[in-house]
Amino acid sequence: MTTLIFTHPDCEHHDTGPGHPERPERIRVVWQVLDREEFRGLERRPAPEAEAEQLKWVHDHSYVDEVMASFPEEGYVRLDADTVLSPGSRSGILRAAGSVCAAVDAVLGGEADNAFCAVRPCGHHAEPARAMGFCVFNNIAVGAEQARKRHGLTRVAVVDFDVHHGNGTQAMFYNEPGLFFASTHQSPLYPGTGRSHERGVAENIVNVPLEPYSGSVEFRQAMERAIIPALDAFAPELVMISAGFDAHARDPLANLNFTGADFEWATRQLMAVADKHCGGRVVSALEGGYDMTGLAEGVEAHLKALTRA
Repeated sequence: MTTLIFTHPDCEHHDTGPGHPERPERIRVVWQVLDREEFRGLERRPAPEAEAEQLKWVHDHSYVDEVMASFPEEGYVRLDADTVLSPGSRSGILRAAGSVCAAVDAVLGGEADNAFCAVRPCGHHAEPARAMGFCVFNNIAVGAEQARKRHGLTRVAVVDFDVHHGNGTQAMFYNEPGLFFASTHQSPLYPGTGRSHERGVAENIVNVPLEPYSGSVEFRQAMERAIIPALDAFAPELVMISAGFDAHARDPLANLNFTGADFEWATRQLMAVADKHCGGRVVSALEGGYDMTGLAEGVEAHLKALTRA
C-alpha cells in the first residue's frame, strides 16, 4: 500500500494571532508524527498553490478575488470573528487547497493508492461566498471538483468525522447528485447545521448528529448503521476524507470522547468501501484538532490505517 504525503513549510506561516486555536503549532505536531520511524519512509511532496480557477469552481468569483486582495502587509485582517489573515497567510492558504488537488491527481493517476494532505488551515466550514470557522477556502471541495473537472469522475464522496459539521462542503454538494457528503459531528455545536433531515437533492447528504459526551459506541454505530451503507450504495469512484481530530476526548473546543482507536477504525471502514468500489483510492485532508496530544494521536491512528500498518 503506497501512501503519499502532501505538505509545505508555508503552512506554518499562516499566523492567526495570540491565543487562536488554529495555530502554527498544529502543523508542527503533525510533522513530528510524520517524522516517527514508522512513517519516515513515506514519500513527501510539496503542496502546490491552488490556481484561482480551481478555487472558483466552488467559490463565488467575487469572493475569491476579495480574499486575494485582503492579505495584509502587516498586522491582521479578519474575514469573520474567527478567521484571520496575516502577511504570511497567502501561500499557506493556497497550498492547503492545492495540496488536495495534487493528491487527487497523484491517486487518480495511479502514482499512489492514497494520500494524506498535512496542511492548514482547515477548509470544511468555508462556504461559496464566505469564510467561517478558521476556514478560508474549502480544500476538500476544491479537490472533489479537481476529480470531476480534470479527471472526468462522476461520483465523488466526502466523509467528514471532524467534531464540527462541514457546513461549507454540504452547501457545495447539496444540489449535486454526483457528489456525496456524510458527517458525524457533535450537536448542538458550532456551526449549528447538519441535522439528520438535511438530505440533499438526491439523498446524497447523510448527517448523523451526536449528543455531547458521545464516544466510541455512538460513533461506530453512526458509521455502521448510516454512513457506511449510504456510501456503499453511492458506489464512489473516489473516497475523500475530511480528517478532523477535534472529536478526541482531550479537545478543548467540543465534548465528544473519541480515541485514536476510533479514528483508525473509521479510516479502515472507509478504505474498505474504497477497496470495493474504486481500487482503494482515498484522499484525506487535515481539518480540525486543537489539543496537541489528541491531534498527534489522531493523525498517527489515521496514518496507520492509510498505510495498512
